[in-house]
Amino acid sequence: MAGLVSAQLRIVHHTGFRYSGGATASFNEVRMIPRSTHEQQLLQSRVDITPVPWSYSYTDYWGTSVTAFEVFERHESLEVTATSVIDVRRAPDANAGLGWAELESDPVKDRYCEFLLLGERVQPADDLMERVQSARALAATPRELAEQVVGLINAEVAYVFGSTSVHTRAADAWQQRSGVCQDMAHLVIGSLRSVGVPARYVSGYTMPKRDAELGVPYAGESHAWIQYWDGRWVGVDPTNNVHPGDLHVEVAMGRDYADVPPLAGIFTGSPTSDVFVSVEMTRLT
Repeated sequence: MAGLVSAQLRIVHHTGFRYSGGATASFNEVRMIPRSTHEQQLLQSRVDITPVPWSYSYTDYWGTSVTAFEVFERHESLEVTATSVIDVRRAPDANAGLGWAELESDPVKDRYCEFLLLGERVQPADDLMERVQSARALAATPRELAEQVVGLINAEVAYVFGSTSVHTRAADAWQQRSGVCQDMAHLVIGSLRSVGVPARYVSGYTMPKRDAELGVPYAGESHAWIQYWDGRWVGVDPTNNVHPGDLHVEVAMGRDYADVPPLAGIFTGSPTSDVFVSVEMTRLT
């Protein structure tokens, strides 16, 4: 198929917590195994946890693979390593897309109501909402508007590592005009929802080195982008202003970051904890 991009990737995601005074128990969930979709197929996966916990796996409401686990012994640290092999095949979007009348129909609004809600995390600032509404009045199609919104956020919000946290609201990131991939995803999602375009949050991995040698591991990145509904879910990466290609791997999907954290939970016995994380990606084909 003309324009098809493909790659087979091995991903090793290592993360966990170090507890300042040792934890007596911890309860966590892991979302680190890629999804199988029409654009990617999971070939192998495993999750290794230290200390060895009681665990079980399930698929959550949004279709994400989750490993839930509990540790009931004292531990100074918690380590999780998720290893997966994924085959990614993405073709150019040949879908004609929807018109505004189709997008605003009751069946679409009913089916995708959860991806139209403006929660606190994604609510746009008033000045941004005004600009998006002005663009909506001139855009011939939802797709045209979505591309304009992504371009706007990419142009006006600088990527500054450490400038925000996982709790930062989209409106605050907009006011300071800086953030990370999570913030840019939230800004685009809220902007699109504010004018009636269903949009959802996607977390996953990306391999920055496009000319990677086969079989050589490189540092990868945990990443976030968005998908909007246009007769099908169309992915866009606001941080890089591109459509996901063969080096973007989907892991989790939801309304916003709160639905998709890679590792989240609670612990007892220690006043504080520090998180550590690394991602290694190897191109196999």
